[in-house]
Amino acid sequence: MLTEQQTELLARVRTFVSEVVAPRAADLDRQERPEDCFSWEIVDEADARGLRTLTLAPEYGGAGVDALTTSMVIEELARGDLGVSVILAQTLKIVQTIQGACSKEQRDRFLPMFRDDPRFLLAIGITEPGRSSDYFYPRDDPEMRFATTATYGDGGWTLNGKKHFISLGNRASLFLVFAQTDPTTSLTRGSTCFLVPRSTPGFSNGVVHDKMGERLVNNAELIFEDCHVPEENVVGEIGRGFDVLTTFFPASNAYAAASALGVAQAAYDAALSWTRTRVQGGARLIEHDIIAKDLARMEMLIGAARAYIREAASAADAGGEDWVPTMAALPKVFASEVTWEVVTTALELHGGWGYMRNAGIEKLVRDGAAWLHSDGANRTLLLKAATVIRQGS
Repeated sequence: MLTEQQTELLARVRTFVSEVVAPRAADLDRQERPEDCFSWEIVDEADARGLRTLTLAPEYGGAGVDALTTSMVIEELARGDLGVSVILAQTLKIVQTIQGACSKEQRDRFLPMFRDDPRFLLAIGITEPGRSSDYFYPRDDPEMRFATTATYGDGGWTLNGKKHFISLGNRASLFLVFAQTDPTTSLTRGSTCFLVPRSTPGFSNGVVHDKMGERLVNNAELIFEDCHVPEENVVGEIGRGFDVLTTFFPASNAYAAASALGVAQAAYDAALSWTRTRVQGGARLIEHDIIAKDLARMEMLIGAARAYIREAASAADAGGEDWVPTMAALPKVFASEVTWEVVTTALELHGGWGYMRNAGIEKLVRDGAAWLHSDGANRTLLLKAATVIRQGS
């Protein structure tokens, strides 16, 4: 049962999607250069409607919404466009991380800047070429460490290395960057988290990745070449960067799952509308038992995934015994697999028309494929969950 506040907020999000996102999404998605798929105008309007600062604490001028409500908002955004959902989901969850993991001095220094600049977005630099799954399924092995390093001197840390596939990597104003500060041990015991503003000398962007789907959000390389970060920008303790991920990102998996599920819901809505009007074999498609069965299965899977996401988000809010460690992996796996089945079934139900761009289904198929690998490859996340289960047996 939604609260009155959640009902009102979700209505605002749906209005934003219908008025701002839906009219632009298809044209932006088809731009040849990935940079041109991003829209500052959408970000501006999201800020004007209070969506960019939803998770910012009231003491800093935000709405301070919880993880459960945030997951609902993210799903609604993804019904309009997956990329727009990710733009806001990344920023909303990193605001929560900064508020939980950073010192008061750091919060007071950066959060007012975030609040006051409508185009101030946030990103997190973890994934590296050749090491993308290491932090999702870490082992205490010195060979499993970040290639990006940070060495101490002159009152601060010097970063060198590269990150890639970073959502908002070429757009964000502030980054949480993870680097290896102890090269003799694993990333779980020898990495550190740093706050890195875009203006920091030695920090630049490389390639903006040209993706099959999820195109309205840019993913890009982060390059660090003798990038000096002052000591006051260290988040938490030196060598305990991995703790930032495990302690302050409990809802991250649920948010990724919510983005995936929004795509599934959009595909189901399209399939339902199509089968109610398309006549084949002398009857509307929905009147054929085999079609109605497909629709029933789609609705069942979406409902089950939504319940799992909301359970995980509620547990992240509550903490303590309500939190089950496998919730940091399995909701996204389940939601992405549900989404892939739903979007491909919707494609089938549309027949030849579904293969045409103007039907909108091919975009949902491309977007739906993203989450089988994004935010942790599903196989890796299943291994992560299996390890947790073994340890508890």
